[in-house]
Amino acid sequence: MSDLKFKISAHSESPARTNVKARNFEMIVDEPKELGGTDQAANPVEYMLAAFAGCLNVMGHLIAQEMKFELRGLEIDIEGELNPAKLFGKSDQDRAGYKQIKVCLKPDCDADKDTLEKWMHAVESRCPVSDNVQNVTPVKVEVVGKEAAGEGGCCCG
Repeated sequence: MSDLKFKISAHSESPARTNVKARNFEMIVDEPKELGGTDQAANPVEYMLAAFAGCLNVMGHLIAQEMKFELRGLEIDIEGELNPAKLFGKSDQDRAGYKQIKVCLKPDCDADKDTLEKWMHAVESRCPVSDNVQNVTPVKVEVVGKEAAGEGGCCCG
């Protein structure tokens, strides 16, 4: 299979609010009031957990079908803790991101414990968001002025 490319475009509406376009969908990213936002949408780290849940859901159903058991539904609870000191420039002691992420999958199915254990490991290993969260992914960040970025103003090709 050949690689798939996914991309988004975003612009800041305020220091704490970002409008994002992904394909034909528009999303708002905001911060809670105590972090300087208007609390009108999820914040970036909440969207990351939401993306993880969405990916686990898709993979859970796909792999259940491959393993030949009916997954009637899947509840997913995810939580993570981070220390905001680095993002606010107060300390470099902790990393800026989540220190740990805990995932609880509650499948509605009749599969036995051994099948669910194999299913869970397959879901975790094949979920692209899980892979990005658990492994180093090279990230290249560039600052490009409009005159250097070309007609579209974007450095991503």
